Amino acid sequence: MSDDVVIQVKGLGKKYIIGGPQEKYHTLRDAIVNSVKAPFRKFTRQGMQSMNEFWALKDVSFDVHEGEVIGIIGRNGAGKSTLLKILSQITTPTVGEVDIYGRVGSLLEVGTGFHPEMTGRENVFLNGSILGMKKAEIEQKFDEIVRFAEIDKFIDTPVKRYSSGMYVRLAFAVACHLDPEILIVDEVLAVGDATFQKKCIGKMQDVAGQGRTVLFVSHNMVAVQSLCSRGLHLEQGSVVMDAAVAQVIHHYLKGSVTSPETVHWNALRSAPGNDVVRYKRVAVTPRDCNGVAPIIAMDTPIQIVVEYWVLTPGRKLHLTFHLLNDQGIVVLTSGFDSIEHETGEHSAVCEIPGNLLNSGGYHVKLLVVQNGNRVIHNVDSIVHFQVIDDGPRTGAWMGREPGVVQPPLQWQTSHTNAIPIPLC
Repeated sequence: MSDDVVIQVKGLGKKYIIGGPQEKYHTLRDAIVNSVKAPFRKFTRQGMQSMNEFWALKDVSFDVHEGEVIGIIGRNGAGKSTLLKILSQITTPTVGEVDIYGRVGSLLEVGTGFHPEMTGRENVFLNGSILGMKKAEIEQKFDEIVRFAEIDKFIDTPVKRYSSGMYVRLAFAVACHLDPEILIVDEVLAVGDATFQKKCIGKMQDVAGQGRTVLFVSHNMVAVQSLCSRGLHLEQGSVVMDAAVAQVIHHYLKGSVTSPETVHWNALRSAPGNDVVRYKRVAVTPRDCNGVAPIIAMDTPIQIVVEYWVLTPGRKLHLTFHLLNDQGIVVLTSGFDSIEHETGEHSAVCEIPGNLLNSGGYHVKLLVVQNGNRVIHNVDSIVHFQVIDDGPRTGAWMGREPGVVQPPLQWQTSHTNAIPIPLC
């Protein structure tokens, strides 16, 4: 093992029994009754129990080096939160080993780590003590924690009376400010508002900049790409990819695309269309790229390529496409002028300029129009692609900027002559 490894995970697995008995304390009477029933229960439930086994994690192995900032991504139910709970020592693995070298600060789901009957102040000191800090160290950080959480009026109120927003603000402030050597943060940031998220991501950037180790779980790919240098992609409890964060995000998003970025029909008879026109190929491709790609950077021009067969001569036709985002909003529409088509193969290419579309998913609706005003065929969501903002960020906000489009508009600033401003 390398000297700078701070987390080592070997063959980790976590099994749950769906609908099975939960761990609980038993009385002596329970123990006697269970011992009598056990032989019969063994034969009646053994088969059912094995059928109801669910492995939240399966044979997970990886090392984390000091100072790494790792993004852990995957669909809901992939095992991300289970992994973080084991690393935070909230739950134990069924099989495998975890070695951690360093003080861990965790922010998982709201409710983890605080005692509801204790005040905010008491919980800050309790968490610091659990981390092995002395009272003087906690006192030194206390005012900064309260100021960050913005709950100074309620710091002596039991946390069971806090709103979810107050709770998570304090929990994040404690996790980040009590000098953890390893910071583990789950998707709980989604609880806060936009201002709080900006503040938290800025703080995580500070923590990462100090050379500490960060494990960050999020569905916000912009935040993951901006904060992390390495990514882990979990799927059905297993690590399916461990690589540079850009590669992992590309792999994850490609798997989440609901329709392909290119479709091709070799046989005319099976191709969509009618007696006038049928499609041969529809593709979305970045300009100056040899192949198609479902994940496209915001600053890259995008080409919509349509190849089609015309079966009836002498028709005046044109193609139009509607570009819709994942909310079903039509972002833009474009088509060429009607021209008379001869029979045979035709192709048309339309280019969407770079730095126009906002990050997110898009799908293309195609229409064939005859004589400029009559739609003779249309097909919805024929191809799909994803735009990702992988450019530099100028501020702490790592979320998706609002708006359907995101062009880089030009600004001009000027400074007029200084004028004394009266103080009263």
